[in-house]
Amino acid sequence: MLGLIRRLRRAPEPIDPQAWRDTRASLPWLRDLDDEGDAALARLAARFLHEKTITPIGELALGDAQRLQLAALCCLPLLRFGAEGLHGWTQLLVYPDAFRARRSHVDAAGVLHEWDEELIGESWEAGPLILSWADVQADIADPHAGFCVAVHEMAHKLDALDGVLDGTPPLPRAWQREWARDFQQAYDAFAAKVERGADTRIDPYAAEAPEEFFAVCSEYHFSKPSELRQSMPKVAAHLARFFTSPAGT
Repeated sequence: MLGLIRRLRRAPEPIDPQAWRDTRASLPWLRDLDDEGDAALARLAARFLHEKTITPIGELALGDAQRLQLAALCCLPLLRFGAEGLHGWTQLLVYPDAFRARRSHVDAAGVLHEWDEELIGESWEAGPLILSWADVQADIADPHAGFCVAVHEMAHKLDALDGVLDGTPPLPRAWQREWARDFQQAYDAFAAKVERGADTRIDPYAAEAPEEFFAVCSEYHFSKPSELRQSMPKVAAHLARFFTSPAGT
C-alpha cells in the first residue's frame, strides 16, 4: 500500500510533444485550443494516464496513441474544473463495441423486472468509466453531429462529485443556484416538448432525467455548440463558463 501511495504522489511524466501534436491533430475538438488550453489539457491527460488504469475488454488492443486519445477526450471537460474532476475512480474500461448490461427494477406492486440494455457508455458513481471504442471512433469521424460519448460519461463523473447525481456539478454557491434554476427550467420545457412529440434539435434522450440532460447538453457544447446556443441559450452560457476556461492542474 505504501508503495502505491508513493507512486501516485509522483508527478506524472510529461507527454511526448510529438505524440501530443499527433493527438491534437486526430481529435477535431482539440484543434482550436489556444496555447493555455492546450498546455492545461496536456497536463490533465498526463495525469489521467498516470492515475487511471485503461483496460481493453475482449480482443480489443489499445496502443499508446489510442490511450492518449482516450485520456485527452476524458479530460476535455476538465479544462476549467481541473484535476479534481478525476477523483473518486481509478479505471477506464473500453469495450470493442456497444456492450450489454443487466438491469433490474422493482415496481410499485413489488414485482421484479429484469432486462438487458445495450449501451455505448456508462459511468458508475464510485466505480469505473466504461466506453465503447467503436463509438468513440464514430464520434471522432463525425465531430459535429452532437455526440461525444466520452464527454457524456465524464459529465456524469463531474455531476457525482458532490454526492448527488442530479445534473448539477459542484459549483460556488451563487452560481449553483443560478445553474439549478436555469437548467431545471430548460429541462422541464424540453421534457414537455418530448412528451408531446414535438421536434427537438437536441437529442430527445436528454429528457430521460436531469442528469442525462446535463450530460447530453455537454456533448452538444463540444460537438454542436451553435445548436445548443440557439435552442437553450442560458444552458449554453453556463456550459461555456463551466468547460472552457483553463484551470490549474
